[in-house]
Amino acid sequence: MELYYNIVSPPCQSVMLVAKKLGVTFNVKEVNPHVAEVREEIRKYNPQHTIPTFIEDGHVIFESYAIAIYLVEKYGKDDALYPKDAKVRSVVNQRLFFDNGVMFPSAIAYANCLLKQKKQPTQEMLDKLTKALGLLEGFIKERGSFVAATHLTIADICLLSSVTLLGGLKYDLEAYPAIKAWVGKVTGELPDYAAFRKELDEKSLAYIATL
Repeated sequence: MELYYNIVSPPCQSVMLVAKKLGVTFNVKEVNPHVAEVREEIRKYNPQHTIPTFIEDGHVIFESYAIAIYLVEKYGKDDALYPKDAKVRSVVNQRLFFDNGVMFPSAIAYANCLLKQKKQPTQEMLDKLTKALGLLEGFIKERGSFVAATHLTIADICLLSSVTLLGGLKYDLEAYPAIKAWVGKVTGELPDYAAFRKELDEKSLAYIATL
């Protein structure tokens, strides 16, 4: 299994953390997708030339949620991370779509404004992010400790990567106690998370220095 990947990318983080939870290892190709030659290399497999891009025996998957689902369905010892029960799975899917359409876009817009554009986010950006975090806070309170079920699912792992992005920017989460407790709960269930986070922090600082 090969994975075109960069730890600074939240979608890549999601795939790697799901794999770690499953005990799956990749032949990791750590790349910078902003480099023209790298884009052309990835384009051979993925017309969107995005990361993560996953390849197994000639089978190519891109988009982090699709990769995560594939890994769980093929390599999971059970269905805990992506439950087969239709009602529970529908909630997991809803939370994944929420991350894709609401949480991650609002978090990455905030981050890009600060880091790439070197300016303060607009009020509209702040409002969207506040709304997204408020919804996530509500989802966690509704379920107890996790976002979609009574236990860890891939929805928690994917949403964790979006929230981790904000944490790296020192975004104040004091107004969201359920989210803060949830971060601790989720990271506590992920193998070798401390080492993963150390690498993420180091490479994020190096990346920011190049902007």
